[in-house]
Amino acid sequence: MDLGCLRLSFVATLATFLFFHDFCACQKAAPNYSFMRNATAAKPVSYYDYIVIGGGTAGCPLAASLSQNASVLLLERGDSPYGNPNITNSGSFSAELADLSPTSPSQRFISEDGVVSTRARVLGGGTCINAGFYTRAEPSFVREEGWDGRLVNESYQWVEKKVVFRPPMQRWQSALRDGLVEVGVLPYNGFTYDHLYGTKIGGTIIDQNNQRHTAADLLEYANPSGLTVLLHASVHKILFRNKGKARPVAHGVVFRDATGAEHIAYLRNGPMNEIIVSAGALGSPQLLMLSGVGPAEHLKAHNITVVLDQPLVGQGMSDNPMNAIFVPSPVPVEVSLIQVVGITQFGSYIEGASGVNFAGGSPSPRPYRGGFIFEKIVGPESTGHLELRTRNPNDNPSVTFNYFKEPEDLQRCVQGISTIEKIIESKSFSRFKYDNMSVETLLNMTASMPLNLLPKHSNASTSLEQFCRDTVMTIWHYHGGCQVGKVVDHDYKVLGVDALRVVDGSTFYYSPGTNPQATVMMLGRYMGVRILRERLASNDSK
Repeated sequence: MDLGCLRLSFVATLATFLFFHDFCACQKAAPNYSFMRNATAAKPVSYYDYIVIGGGTAGCPLAASLSQNASVLLLERGDSPYGNPNITNSGSFSAELADLSPTSPSQRFISEDGVVSTRARVLGGGTCINAGFYTRAEPSFVREEGWDGRLVNESYQWVEKKVVFRPPMQRWQSALRDGLVEVGVLPYNGFTYDHLYGTKIGGTIIDQNNQRHTAADLLEYANPSGLTVLLHASVHKILFRNKGKARPVAHGVVFRDATGAEHIAYLRNGPMNEIIVSAGALGSPQLLMLSGVGPAEHLKAHNITVVLDQPLVGQGMSDNPMNAIFVPSPVPVEVSLIQVVGITQFGSYIEGASGVNFAGGSPSPRPYRGGFIFEKIVGPESTGHLELRTRNPNDNPSVTFNYFKEPEDLQRCVQGISTIEKIIESKSFSRFKYDNMSVETLLNMTASMPLNLLPKHSNASTSLEQFCRDTVMTIWHYHGGCQVGKVVDHDYKVLGVDALRVVDGSTFYYSPGTNPQATVMMLGRYMGVRILRERLASNDSK
C-alpha cells in the first residue's frame, strides 16, 4: 500500500468519507408543494399569523404543524432540495461539501479555533447535508428540558412515519458493532431509536432505495391553504414596536429576495400571533443581534440600534469535538454511513463509516479499502461565544467553541480513542486491519494529515491528549447561543420582548442523543402542537 499517496488524498476525501454512499442514480420524486415559491414572487407587503424564519430541521415541522389552524409564512434563505441529485442521491453528496458557491446548500465556515465546519443553506436544513443517523434524545434530556413525555413520543413518531428507516447492516458495520461489544461497550441493544447505554443500531433518513429524506418532506403534513414557503428569502432584521408598550413587541420582518428587492412581512393583529426564529445555532443568535437584541456595546460597534441589551445572546456556543482513527483494510469493504453507535458510560460516543475511493480524484482505478472509527464526546463542557463580523445576514458570524478547554472533555476523548484502539485490535474487527500495521502507525498516519488549521506536534501518537488536540474536527453538532433560561424561557419565548420565540438547537445546553437531528425535528413538531393548543385555548376563553 502506498501510504504516501494515501496521506496526500486523505484530507480532500475525509468529508466525502463521512457522507458518501454508493446510491443509485434514481431520484425521489419531488412533492407537489403548491405553497412553495421563489421569494421574487412575494408581495412587497404581506400579513400572517406566524412568521417562521428558517426552513431547516426545526422550521419545517414547526411550520407544517402551525399551518393546520393558522396562516404561516416560512422564510428559507436557500433553495429547494428537490431536483438536486447531490442531496437526494447521497452518493453524489461529496459535491455539496466541495461547492463553495453562494448558492451551495452548504455554507462553509471556519471557527476561531481553526476547525473547518459547515452550516446548511437549503430547505430541510442540516438533514440535507448530514450522515443521516437518527436516534432519540436520552430520557434525562427530556426531563431537564421540562417537556411533556407523551407529546415528545408522539412528536418523534410523527417524524419517524415520514422520514426514518432501518439501515442495512453489512460486513464492516457488523464488525464495528461486534468489536464494540467485544471490548465491553455493553449491553448490545439491537436496533432501536432509543438512547441506551451500550451498543446499538440506529435509524437513518436514507430509505431502502438509497434516497435521502429530509425535514422538507415533513411539509407534506402541512395544510396547503395555511402555508406559504418562500425560497431565497434572506431575512435582514426583525421589526419591533415600542410605542405604547411596556416592552418591545416583534411585529414584522424585512427580507430580501435573490435580486436584492426588499419585502416586509407583518404579523396580523392578534394576541397569539408571533415571529419564530428557527435559523440554527449560528443563524438565530446572529439574527437577534442584527435585529437589535444582544450585547449593547457589541451592537453599537456595528451601528445597530439596540432594542434590548441582552448580553447572553451568542454565549454558550458549543461543538461536540470529533476525533477519528483512519484504518486501511486488506479486504474490500462496503460503502456505509453511520449505522452503529457505542454509547459509553464514560461520556464518549463511538461510530464509524467505511469504503470510499481515496485516490483523491486521480485517474487510479484502484478502490480505497478501509474505513475510519471516530469518537465524539458528550456535552461538551467547554463553551465559547458568537459575534457579528458584519451586518450582512448572509455572512458567517465569528464563532469560538474552545474545544477541550475543560479537562473533562479531553479525558473523555482520550478514553474514546483508547476504546477505538481496542476495537481495531479486536478479533471481531481483525479482517479489516493489516496485521503488520500497528495502532501507533494508524495514529501517526491520522495525526500527520492537515485535518484542521491547528499546529501539529511530533508526540501526537504517543500522547493521546496531544492527539485529541491536534486532530480535532467537527461532527456538525454545534449548539447554543440562545439558551433556555438565558435568552429564552422554557416556552422558547425570547426574554424581555413579546411575540418572539426561538425554536431550534441554539436553545440547547448540550447536544441531545448521539446525533441531534431526531430531537430537533421532534422539537419543531412539539412546539407547533403546543403553540396551536395555546391558540385554541385563547380562542375558547373569549
